[in-house]
Amino acid sequence: MYLVLSESVKETATHENNMGDSKQTSEFDQYTAHYPEWARILARKYFTKTLIQFILHGNVRDLVRHEDPESGEVDYVGLTHFLVNELFAARDIVVLYDRAAGIHFLDTETQKDFNRAVSGHDSLFGTEFARKRPRNPSQVLSILDNYFRLRLSSRKRIACIIDYAETIIPMAEASMYSAEDRSALVNLQRWAHDPLFLEHDFTICLITENLSDLNQQHVQSPWTAEINIPLPEKEDRLAFAKWSTKDSISLFEQHSDLGLEEFSQNTPGLGYTQLQTILADTLENKTYLSFDHLSKLKKSLIEESAFGMLEFVESDSGLDDLAGHAEAKTHLRQAASALKQGMHEVMPMGYLVSRRAARSTPFSYLGW
Repeated sequence: MYLVLSESVKETATHENNMGDSKQTSEFDQYTAHYPEWARILARKYFTKTLIQFILHGNVRDLVRHEDPESGEVDYVGLTHFLVNELFAARDIVVLYDRAAGIHFLDTETQKDFNRAVSGHDSLFGTEFARKRPRNPSQVLSILDNYFRLRLSSRKRIACIIDYAETIIPMAEASMYSAEDRSALVNLQRWAHDPLFLEHDFTICLITENLSDLNQQHVQSPWTAEINIPLPEKEDRLAFAKWSTKDSISLFEQHSDLGLEEFSQNTPGLGYTQLQTILADTLENKTYLSFDHLSKLKKSLIEESAFGMLEFVESDSGLDDLAGHAEAKTHLRQAASALKQGMHEVMPMGYLVSRRAARSTPFSYLGW
């Protein structure tokens, strides 16, 4: 099912958004049931007919679960692949852009159509875009603006995917913005509420890992919607582990102390790509997967994903070596016990132990 549904489904989605309908099932829900939750949120917001620009952030460099609604077959693909071949598969034109690759397309016909349009623009305005094929945002977005308007006037359905958006409209003080940065920001903001774009089947997706890396004026605009792509939950990790080992479960069991349930339970904080790395090491390299080995691999993978900003440090001392803070030590022991039993839901997001307050209120925790 693509992000070009029947008019009745669009009307259903719009009605439910406006009326706050809480029905468990609807035509819209049925058509989008095979989507990941974040994709359903995007589709619902899009069908309000008030938003066309979305900022996808979070776990954007991971795989995405894709289920064929007809056959029920499951696959895991990259985010761009999912957007292009699932959400926007029914679009007439899908344009992809990042600063490294420049403007690129899915097929040669669209590429030829774009080249003809740009050549016509060059002839009219005396530019050399078709020959030089610029990659810098200010020129690229100007070219795309003309191309989109030309093709939307012909009732074409268009999607534009801009990856590494933090390199297009980076976070910076207004006084530090270059003329190129300002031009790119204005273009994207103008597109978000342009009447022509809102009236047609047109969608823009900006992809970035961290919202804080983007221009905050654009992030906070009422004309854009931020869609967080989360790390997989336990059930998602279990489904992925079963999918990855469906043809080699006996081999996995021979080289692991953990069953798939235990594996999924003990891998919070990891994405599908990282899980795939661990499973492939066991299945392909026959590396034995013990609890200790999994713990070391998990720490290493999380540290790598944090780009050196996070480090796990194991102390040679235990809680018994610490004087005082009896209440704090009790809480930490209870937390350790809960973790060993897989009771992650009872854990707060963090602890704060104050040395100054140790005499009266030795322990407090922060959960957010």
